Amino acid sequence: MTAGTGSAAVRWREVFTRVYGPSLALVCLGVWLHAADALLVSTMMPAIVAEIGGIRLIAWTVALYEIGSIVAGAASGLLALRLGTRRPMTAAACLFAAGCALSALAPEMWVLLAGRLLQGLGGGGLMALSFVSVGLLFPRRLVARVMGAVSTIWAVSAFLGPLIGGLFVEFATWRLGFWFFAVQAVLLALWIAARGDSGKRPAEQTAGGRFPVFRLLWLSAGVVSVAYAGIEITALRTPAFVALGVACFIVFLRLEAARGGSRLLPQRPIGLGSPLGAALTMILCFTAATIALSIYGPLIMTRLHGAPILVAGYILALEAVAWAVVAALLSGAPERRDPALIVTGITLVSLSIAGLAYSVSQGPLWLIAAFAMLQGAGFGMAWTFILRRATALAPPGEVERVAGAIPTVQRLGYALGAAFAGIVANAAGIAGENGPQPPGDTLTFAAAAIFLACLPLAALGLLAAARFVRAGTPQGQDEAKNGAGGRA
Repeated sequence: MTAGTGSAAVRWREVFTRVYGPSLALVCLGVWLHAADALLVSTMMPAIVAEIGGIRLIAWTVALYEIGSIVAGAASGLLALRLGTRRPMTAAACLFAAGCALSALAPEMWVLLAGRLLQGLGGGGLMALSFVSVGLLFPRRLVARVMGAVSTIWAVSAFLGPLIGGLFVEFATWRLGFWFFAVQAVLLALWIAARGDSGKRPAEQTAGGRFPVFRLLWLSAGVVSVAYAGIEITALRTPAFVALGVACFIVFLRLEAARGGSRLLPQRPIGLGSPLGAALTMILCFTAATIALSIYGPLIMTRLHGAPILVAGYILALEAVAWAVVAALLSGAPERRDPALIVTGITLVSLSIAGLAYSVSQGPLWLIAAFAMLQGAGFGMAWTFILRRATALAPPGEVERVAGAIPTVQRLGYALGAAFAGIVANAAGIAGENGPQPPGDTLTFAAAAIFLACLPLAALGLLAAARFVRAGTPQGQDEAKNGAGGRA
């Protein structure tokens, strides 16, 4: 029996060795930078806006970051196939560091947005290449333990990110928060460049395919168009740019459908006509419907409810903690319980959005925290089993594409949700009529409007979830295929 197929339990001490320990630390640091950065910036945003302005562009800090992550994620697999992981990971760390430095030096919001795009390209590349490196740097029998460590780092990052941002704002300056991550990225780049064992594909596998430049351009143009629609709200301009964004997405999907084996997404990725399309639609809707708390939550909590920025950071962190704890508690659930866990979890997320529509606008802070935890618990209950059920229902040859499509659609949902929230927030007057600080009544109205506008997305997501879980079990589908096609 080989090591790759042995059934003996793998102990943690087999991973934390002088041989594999440095590789594990490298992978975890790449994940840490990507995961912690987003909530760090969310927590620092009230202080950023207070110093350099640009409240109308807050949603762009998420939209551009996610666009960069999508492009980098799509490129990473191809680059690793052609070049190995060492040079692409070094380049990704350098891009991330450059983005952090540009953001730290930003005199106005447009400069910070350019930094966020670079951070998205670097962070998304680090994240994707870290997962690629797991398969290259570790023997197969250790992969499960390594992925467990990566998942733990992700949860810790999501918890510490907003707290670190709050500490920098409270006791120093938000600019130091960006420099803190820039230094880490530079050290990571130097470490990767100095390593000689980062793993490279065999020569016969380095040909790879073509990078989907035009498809990703159309996809990015769609997100930018929707986000641009929200900067200045007018009766003609805003609907026109939203329509332009929708048209760009349609072109992207048509180009995808024509690419055959080089598609980024499975067939019919959006819609209710197939179980997989319903699953991806559900993910798109719920990620879009829930990003508003990260974007506008700290700003509203500090301005409307007088919360210290550190408290706002703690509230964001509670969502991550609830997600991680519930996911860990339910991780051993049998596959037959997947439909019930998915529906229950997604229903909790929907209830949390309705609760946040009231609590973020009316308070008190403990109620906002409760609904944030409910949202995290709902995702923790459903997310793992969405991935398991979607890959189980995937047709032959589509499993890897489905698994890769889930994080891509998740990032797209965050980007589109940020753009949509920006339209609603600016239309509701969150930027104020005569300055960056709107009056209390206007801010209360805007807070309610942002989350109420997310409820239709949640309703569509629930409909997609019902379609997804009603699909037959994988075993039932296999039996149906055997019955239709005959036995060999």
